[in-house]
Amino acid sequence: MRVLILGATGAAGLLLIEEALNASHTVAIYARSPQKIPADTRNDPRVTIYKGELDDELALSAAMENVDAILSALGPSVSRGPLHPSGEPLAHAYSLILKLMKTRGVKRLLALGTPSITDPHDKFSLQMSIIVAGVRTLAHTAWKDVVAIGETIRREGDTLDWTIVRVPLLSNSGDPEFVVGYVGDGKTGKWLTRAGFAAFTLQELVRNEWVKAAPLITLTLMSLIHTM
Repeated sequence: MRVLILGATGAAGLLLIEEALNASHTVAIYARSPQKIPADTRNDPRVTIYKGELDDELALSAAMENVDAILSALGPSVSRGPLHPSGEPLAHAYSLILKLMKTRGVKRLLALGTPSITDPHDKFSLQMSIIVAGVRTLAHTAWKDVVAIGETIRREGDTLDWTIVRVPLLSNSGDPEFVVGYVGDGKTGKWLTRAGFAAFTLQELVRNEWVKAAPLITLTLMSLIHTM
């Protein structure tokens, strides 16, 4: 399968590239700063890199040529959270991405999200409510953009097979284990490794078990104990 990876220069995006190549997919990368991608990845014959901004319709369309699915790690920068620009720039980028997917005939999208994007299957969780409230207060423009991403995908992706991969607090541990569910269901928690995000995304790409859904992906209880 040929996959296009967005947000590829961040920590989660780099792991998506690694997982996709390990799963024998060919990879197209669309990035504003492709020099941030490791040299061995840039030189891999299975990888094609396109340089461009998220609002460059022609460049983004070219990157979607012959693509079977889009894997996106796009999201507000954690370090710049309070400084995230207003106007929901990432949600507007997704609007263009969805439009071009329809034009290019790309049906499958797996997009990074967070519990700030709510779901009807969610139940009350005090710890998750506190986390989301903290983000909403301390990084309000980032929170608004994430919420708008969920609304945009659900509204404009009506004819597409999308999955919003909601993740809680992320760590850089190499543990790829994960459990899938919803907020407050008694089995999900508040932590996930970026490796776990990448592992679930590539698994779901093949299995298609969560189409038009927004599951929460977290560490398993045993993995959390070992991580701690």
